[in-house]
Amino acid sequence: MAPPLLTLQGIHLTFGVTPLLDGADMQVGEGERLCLVGRNGSGKSTLMKVAAGLVEADGGDRFVHPGATIRYLEQDPDLTGFATVRDYVVAGLAPGDMDYRADYLLEQLGLTGEEKPDVISGGEARRAALARALAPDPDILMLDEPTNHLDLPAIEWLEGELAACRSALVLISHDRRFLETLTRKTLWLDRGRTRLLEKGFGAFEAWRDEVFEQEQEELHKLDRKIVREEDWLRYGVTARRKRNVRRLADLQDLKRQRATHRGPQGQVKLEASQAQDSGKLVAEARHVSIGFGGRSIVKDFSTKIARKARIGLVGPNGAGKTTLLNILTGQLAPDEGEVRLGTKLEIASLDQKRVALRDDWTVSEALTQGGGSQVEVAGKTKHVMAYMKDFLFPPEQANTPLRVLSGGEKARLMLARALALPSNLLVLDEPTNDLDLETLDLLQGLIDDYAGTVFLVSHDRDFLDRVCTSVIVSEGDGRWREYAGGYSDMLAQRGRGVSPDDRTGNVAAAKPASATSSKPQPAAPKQEKRRMANKDRYALERLPGEIDALGETIAKLEAQMGDPALFADSARFAQVSQQLADALAERDAKEEQWLELEALREEIEGEG
Repeated sequence: MAPPLLTLQGIHLTFGVTPLLDGADMQVGEGERLCLVGRNGSGKSTLMKVAAGLVEADGGDRFVHPGATIRYLEQDPDLTGFATVRDYVVAGLAPGDMDYRADYLLEQLGLTGEEKPDVISGGEARRAALARALAPDPDILMLDEPTNHLDLPAIEWLEGELAACRSALVLISHDRRFLETLTRKTLWLDRGRTRLLEKGFGAFEAWRDEVFEQEQEELHKLDRKIVREEDWLRYGVTARRKRNVRRLADLQDLKRQRATHRGPQGQVKLEASQAQDSGKLVAEARHVSIGFGGRSIVKDFSTKIARKARIGLVGPNGAGKTTLLNILTGQLAPDEGEVRLGTKLEIASLDQKRVALRDDWTVSEALTQGGGSQVEVAGKTKHVMAYMKDFLFPPEQANTPLRVLSGGEKARLMLARALALPSNLLVLDEPTNDLDLETLDLLQGLIDDYAGTVFLVSHDRDFLDRVCTSVIVSEGDGRWREYAGGYSDMLAQRGRGVSPDDRTGNVAAAKPASATSSKPQPAAPKQEKRRMANKDRYALERLPGEIDALGETIAKLEAQMGDPALFADSARFAQVSQQLADALAERDAKEEQWLELEALREEIEGEG
């Protein structure tokens, strides 16, 4: 068996008071596929930097096989000193490497190479750093969150590139599908120490849960042993014999062991503030189109979205996902067509660029919208310190300026802000960026339990599969189509994944299966076209007005119910309460009728 290319043994590193790495180990052999997993803040990136030789540990040993080359993808690359992005990437090539490799990688990652480092975005800088890390074909390739700022086509291209490369891989990622596809071993960093699973990431979570269960059993046994020994100390000591002194010392050792036990890192507590229910119809778009600079972004798109739907928007960067999302939520008017929003919509948004966060704010100011000490969540008032604790922010971070927070901390903070707002429509634009796997599980659970409607823009295929009831996918040239189910369901129905050409519509249409057969197919008998009954067509036209009128009536009745004087007149209170209940029931019935008739109309028109 060949010796490992890289060995870390007994690595210790302390920042502040608590050890970050407390005897961590790592071995990387030739051609190995290893994922490094752990909670946000557990020290994964730090351990990878120690392995790459960028951070010196306080203690422990690091050995690199003579002649082995290591390349590391950093989270915040520094491109200063380079005239263009291409110069930065080419500078990372090994002696004898040809420039064409750098040009190929830049093209695949959506860069020309002529971009100026001082004006590119953070996402473009990360893609340039990824090209630089991949270019020289090193012995060990260490990638820290390589899928961040990549769209779906780029993620799937990167999967193929890494699967084919000869380098040993060490990966840190929150993308489950990415890790399941590429890894064969899993190194778990937990409370400063590492545990190795000789299987890929797909087997990790079940194994982790077994480890935690076993740990709890051992802790329970330790507690019971301490109780027994304390009972002996109170009632069983008869003299100061050596055996008793030794047993007393053992008891003190047990207590120290219990006191110094570090349990698993706490869980984020996700709870959304929910407003009153919206109407059954959340949004309807009819033949909407919009374009910018002569390019069609959305072309003749129609959809109906009912309450409690979980809608994913999928497509390459630049396809117009955010534009379509803004149209569907009423934030942007289309050039053509119409959008009808449901009643009583209250929207809470989480945007991927985090523009709602001001760098000069502190953590507590961001959560209280700039001042105060209280936060109202799910109808309950919490002190800001308690709400910070729910999202794993210690009290000492209350006055920490946002500009020094990590990506994961900013992601948790944006979630905390969005979930504190009362809503019945949750708009999540790339919510999975920088969140650890455990927090993603909790976010999935929150979406499952959320009584309102969810719009989700994401490149995380596994997350889309777990939460979406349907996905709206860019088909290119401004065309969008809705598919039932999650991302994998869309693949099965569409026959292919998301392509960079879905921005422009250059993908060649797949040939139908019958096209390969030379045998002529009999023509289907012509059926008489169905028509919509006049009474149904009339109802479809008048129902929207009736629903709006009922909405106004309900608003007036709710205003009466909010008048304290009404409670003094029990008969009047009962009358208004009944009128409100009847109006709500009638509106729900009419919305249900309208949805059914609209579905019938689209089915009949589709046959034509």
